[in-house]
Amino acid sequence: MPTPVPYPSDPTSTLSQLEAFISLVRILREQCPWDKKQTHVSISHLLIEEAYETTDAIASGDDEELAKELGDILLHVVMHSVMAEQRGAFGLNDVVRKSFEKLVNRHPHVFAGVEATTEEAVLQNWERRKLTEGRNSVLDGVPSALPAALRAQRVQEKAANVGFDWHDRRDVWAKVDEELAELKYEIDTQSADGTRREFGDVFFALVNAARHEGVIAEDALHNTTNSFMRRFQHIESQARAAGKELHTMTLAQMDEYWNQAKGKGL
Repeated sequence: MPTPVPYPSDPTSTLSQLEAFISLVRILREQCPWDKKQTHVSISHLLIEEAYETTDAIASGDDEELAKELGDILLHVVMHSVMAEQRGAFGLNDVVRKSFEKLVNRHPHVFAGVEATTEEAVLQNWERRKLTEGRNSVLDGVPSALPAALRAQRVQEKAANVGFDWHDRRDVWAKVDEELAELKYEIDTQSADGTRREFGDVFFALVNAARHEGVIAEDALHNTTNSFMRRFQHIESQARAAGKELHTMTLAQMDEYWNQAKGKGL
C-alpha cells in the first residue's frame, strides 16, 4: 500500500510547509532504497553542485529558477539533519538554534548596543567574534575546496578585516607589477619551479587588486570565460556555415570571425 504524502495542513503557512517537508524527508530515509543508502559523505558533492546551480540562477535573474535551486539546498540541509538525527548526533532544531545564536552573537551592533556604523566596522566585529568562538586564526573557516580565485579573495578579505591590508590602491598595483617582473625573470631563467611559484604570486596579487577595485575575481574570470566560449562557438558556427573545418583555417581567418562576434556583443 502506498505511503500517504505528508501534505502541509496549511499551505499558506511557512511553518506548516517546513514541517511537511521534514516529514517527507524522514519517510524517504525510511522507505526509499536510494535515500536510505546515502550518508553525509556520499551526497556532499551534490551540495556543492546545488550551490553552483543556485549561483547560476542568481546570475540569470530567473526568480523561478532561484526559488527551485534554494529548495534543493534546503533539501540538503534537512537531509543532513535527518541523517544526523537518526544516528543520535543532532537534529534540525539544533542546526537552527546554533545558527540563530551565531547571528545574534555576531551582530552586537544590532542586539547589544555595540557601535558599528560602517560596513568595515561590522566585518571587523564579525572576525573578532569568531575568535571568541574558539577559532585560533581569522583565516580558519575558509574551505580549502573553494575555487582558487574565490579562496584567495576570501583569505584577503579576512586579513583585511583585522587591518592587514594596503590603503592606497597604488601600492596594490605596484605589487602586481613587482610580481609580474619576478615572473618574467623566472621565465627568462627557465626555472620551472620558480615560474610555477611566481604565476601563483601574480594570480594572488591580481585577485587582491580586483578586491580593491570592488571586483569579485572569480566572477570576472567566469564572465570572461563565458565570453570566450560564446565567441569561439561563433567561430565554429561560421566555419560550419562556410563548409570549413577549424583545423584547416588560419588564425587570421578565425580571428575575423572572432571580431564579428565581438562586434555583435557576444
